[in-house]
Amino acid sequence: MIVIRGTAKDLGDGFAVARVLPQIERRAVGPFVFFDYFGPSYLQPGTGLDVRPHPHIGLATVTYLLEGSQVHRDSLGTVQSIEPGDVNWMTAGRGIVHSERTAPEVRAAGHTMHGIQSWVGLPMAYEETAPEFHHFPKSALPTSEQGGVMLRLITGHAYGMVSPVRTFSPIFYVDAVFGTGASLPMTTDHPERAIFVVAGEVSLRGRSLQVGDMAVLEAGEAATMQADASARAMLLGGAPLDGGPRHMWWNFVSSSRERINQARLDWKNQKIGKVAGDDEFIPLPG
Repeated sequence: MIVIRGTAKDLGDGFAVARVLPQIERRAVGPFVFFDYFGPSYLQPGTGLDVRPHPHIGLATVTYLLEGSQVHRDSLGTVQSIEPGDVNWMTAGRGIVHSERTAPEVRAAGHTMHGIQSWVGLPMAYEETAPEFHHFPKSALPTSEQGGVMLRLITGHAYGMVSPVRTFSPIFYVDAVFGTGASLPMTTDHPERAIFVVAGEVSLRGRSLQVGDMAVLEAGEAATMQADASARAMLLGGAPLDGGPRHMWWNFVSSSRERINQARLDWKNQKIGKVAGDDEFIPLPG
């Protein structure tokens, strides 16, 4: 087992983000190639998030909020607000452009943002699939109680549950809320597994995990998670992607460096797509 954590960076207005994956110690966990943890950050009235339109290829984004809300818009014409416990799953495939902004009424009131943005790499056969967006409300996700732990399955399969979110490779992503004295064995259904703590403290194999810690288990390593007091954690992993580790540059993920270079050129020439009603965009870095 190894434990990693990101270093929080303030992106302005007190909004802090920590990049947990990729890191030198661990590039991915199953198909999860990117994992950003943000907040909890209180945004004062009149402030909010404004992630301008930007492109993706070769991946699916998974947005999951613990507190707050935001509005997703994309080049398919989607406009979708997301609330805590909901799932926004966006398959970029051969290319999509999207933005994430705070709704005007939420911006005016002030609010707390707390959640996770993750990227799931696509198998080679689906890297160039048509882009799609799907929203699943909290009520559509399966839940279970085991050992004093309330489980909500976000994607994939684990603990006897199957999520309605369509995925492209074996995966699991679980929101686990621990009651006082609760314990839960880590699923053995998947070869690569990790736990990320978002509230409280969780013990694993004799080590105390704090908020912001991600513990990655070895293949076949048995482990039981325990909480002396209330806590919350995300459980995640799955099968590693075929074709080996993915190349990543900016917002692009691919098994081919040449494909990433083509995406760079396409975005520079504004050929990937546009978000209707939003003329801003994030320029190509460098």
